[in-house]
Amino acid sequence: MRTLKLVVLTCVIGIAVWSFLPYSVIEVGATKGKVLLVNSDDRIASITAPAEEAPTGFGESVGDVSVGAEFSNFAENRFHFALDEGFTLSDETSDPEEAFNPALGPVFNETGCAKCHDHPTIGGTSHVFELRAGHFDGRNFIDHPGDSLIHSRAVDPSIQEQVLPGNEVRDFRGSLQLWGLGFVEALSNDTLIGIADKQPGQSGGRINGQVIRVEVLEVPGSTRVGRFGWKNQQASLLSFAADAYTNEMGITTPVLPTENTSNGRPLGPPFDTEPAGCVGLGCRTTPDESDNDDILFFAHFMRALKAPPRNAAIAGTRASRDGEALFNNIGCAICHVTTLTTAPAGTVINAGAYTVQAPLGNKTFHPFSDFLLHDVGTGDGIVQNGGQSTRNKIRTTPLWGLRTRNRFLHNGLALTVDDAIRSHGGESSFVIDRFRRLSQADRNRILTFLSSL
Repeated sequence: MRTLKLVVLTCVIGIAVWSFLPYSVIEVGATKGKVLLVNSDDRIASITAPAEEAPTGFGESVGDVSVGAEFSNFAENRFHFALDEGFTLSDETSDPEEAFNPALGPVFNETGCAKCHDHPTIGGTSHVFELRAGHFDGRNFIDHPGDSLIHSRAVDPSIQEQVLPGNEVRDFRGSLQLWGLGFVEALSNDTLIGIADKQPGQSGGRINGQVIRVEVLEVPGSTRVGRFGWKNQQASLLSFAADAYTNEMGITTPVLPTENTSNGRPLGPPFDTEPAGCVGLGCRTTPDESDNDDILFFAHFMRALKAPPRNAAIAGTRASRDGEALFNNIGCAICHVTTLTTAPAGTVINAGAYTVQAPLGNKTFHPFSDFLLHDVGTGDGIVQNGGQSTRNKIRTTPLWGLRTRNRFLHNGLALTVDDAIRSHGGESSFVIDRFRRLSQADRNRILTFLSSL
C-alpha cells in the first residue's frame, strides 16, 4: 500500500510540474526517435539528437539552407536582396539622376528590399513606415478601394495613391527585422498551436493567442499557420518575399502576377507595360518577372540569416538576470515566449514546397514571441487574412534585436521601451498592472534585461 501511494504521489507531482513548465520546454515532436503530431500538416521528421543552440549574428549566414545549388550562395542572395531596382546604370551615363528609371510600379513604397531592412545591418529594420487605411462600419472593417495598403510612391503623379474620404481607419506599420526568420519558418504548426492552447491556462483565461491559417502562395490552395508580418499574413518566406516584391516594390511574379492598382483603378499602358520605344517617366525596364528567381533569392537570403545576438555584457549582469526573472514572473513570457525549438532537418513544410535543412533543423532559439495574434490594446483596426476577429489584433512582436530600435510598437509611436510596455492593455492588462505595481528599481531591472536583447 505504501508503495502504491508513493507511485500515485509521484505521478501527481510529475503531472503538476509538467503543467507548470514554460511551454517553450514542452516541444511537440521533441521526443527522441518519435514523431508526435497533434494538428499538423507539416511532415515532421524523426528527431535523433538533442536540439542545438541556433547560431547568432547580425546579417551573418547560418550556412546552406537551399534545396538547390542555384540558391545556395549567400553572397549572391544577399546581392539580389540589396540591389536597388530603381537604378539602371548604362554605358551611356554614370549620373544617377539621369540613370534613374522606375523599374518598379506602377505604385510602390521603395526601390529595393534593403531600403526597408538595413539597420543596423542588412536584414534589420529601417525608417520606412507603410500606410494602411480603410473604413469601419460599426461591425466590420472594409478595405480602402484597391487594398488597405496606400503606396507612398508612384511612377507618375497622375496615379499617386491617396487616402480617400470615408476611410477613417488609418495607421502606419514599421518595417520588420528579418534576422532569424529561417528558424521561425521551421517551427512546426503544432508548436504554435500548442502555445495557443496552453495560454488560457497560464493566464486564468485572460490571454488567448489566435492561430490563423493562410495560403502558402507557392502552392495554390494550400494553407499553413501564419507567422510572418504584423497580422501573420504569410506562412512561408517565399510567400513573404513575393508579397513584398509586389506590394512594396511593385514587381509582379508568377506567384503574385496581378499588378497593383491606384486606389482601385486598374492601370493601362504605359504604367503596367512597357510599350515599344517608351522613353522617360512611366517606362519600366522590368515591369514584371517571368520567373520566381528573384523572390527565391530573397527567400533563401532570409532563411540563412542568423538569429540576432544578445549583448553578452549586459545579459551577464545581476540586474539583467533579475530583470529576466521578473519578466517571467509577472507574465510577460506567456506571449513573449523565451525559447522555441524548430522541427528537425528533413521535415517537409510549406505544403511540400520546402524541406528544413540541417542549419535550421532541431535548433533552439530565443525570439521572445509566440508568433500569435493578440488584442493587447495597440491594434491598428485593419483586417487582412484572419477575418474580422483580427481587426484589433497584432502579432506578438519578437523582442530579439530590441536594442537596435529606437521606435516601438507597430506604428513607431512609442519612443521608449517603457512607453511601449505601458501602452499595452486588452489581454495583457493584468500583466501590465503587475508591472506598474513593481518598485521603480524592479521596473528598471526589467528594462535592463530588455536592453540586452
